[in-house]
Amino acid sequence: MPIRVQNDLPVKEILEQENIFVMDEYRAAHQDIRPISIGLLNLMPLKEDTELQILRSLSNTPLQVDVTFVRMTSHVSKNTSTSHIYKFYEPFESIRDKKFDGFIITGAPVERMPFEEVDYWEELEEIMEWTKTNVTSTLHLCWGAQAGIYYHYGINKRELPKKLSGVYRHRVRNRKIPLVRGFDDVFMAPHSRYTEVPQELLEADERITILADSIQAGVFLCMAEEGRQIFVMGHPEYDRVTLDSEYKRDMGKGINPQVPENYYPDDDPENKPVLTWRAHANNLYTNWLNYYVYQVTPYDLYGTPF
Repeated sequence: MPIRVQNDLPVKEILEQENIFVMDEYRAAHQDIRPISIGLLNLMPLKEDTELQILRSLSNTPLQVDVTFVRMTSHVSKNTSTSHIYKFYEPFESIRDKKFDGFIITGAPVERMPFEEVDYWEELEEIMEWTKTNVTSTLHLCWGAQAGIYYHYGINKRELPKKLSGVYRHRVRNRKIPLVRGFDDVFMAPHSRYTEVPQELLEADERITILADSIQAGVFLCMAEEGRQIFVMGHPEYDRVTLDSEYKRDMGKGINPQVPENYYPDDDPENKPVLTWRAHANNLYTNWLNYYVYQVTPYDLYGTPF
């Protein structure tokens, strides 16, 4: 799939070096098709790392995807330059009247805080309400999934005894659902979090369908409203070294974290991490774009009510 981005977006060069088809604004303007419009609300502190991971994940279908990066106005990022954010990100106010085929809400390093104490919670509530009428399908990741389930369905997160960090085995629960089409019976996926949404509460809620879970990591993937709301509890978009970087960052802070499980050969952080989840991660994003965005969204986004 050609990913359509701004001409001077820094991660564009990295994507091209990885042989990912990136189309700039000039070339896209000369193609007589309607691209799929995807909004990305990036709540992660290292914006450019997440941009690269998400764009890489969206690059495996023949669709043309036009990505709009969205930022909070009620929060100032401390880990990404202000110039980058103001150049490449749109404030929510400027897209409020737009409609999107798909929308992605990322995780954020605030999971131990009650939702209402997060400084941008009210704005995030406003955005999640807005997605009900302006977005065909919304994909929530990690903390974004916990926040979405809490806002839409009233199920709160709970803190784990220790951080869940590593790459875990998951089983597919409902193979007839298109979101997991092509998945193996068992697949691997990364998690990195201190909290979880209780599986028993998700199981008990008839509005929510669980599609994949893990004995160790709990629910990985669930959905509601026939795919209008999709929740991914882990980080399938993570690249090979993301967990490694997080582990070494925490070591440097003196946190003394546990070694990520099922990640380093022989559980030795000196060894190169093994990448075991990329194929299923790509499959997940491809299925979302195809079955829950492209096949469902109206050709005229503004002429057809959701």
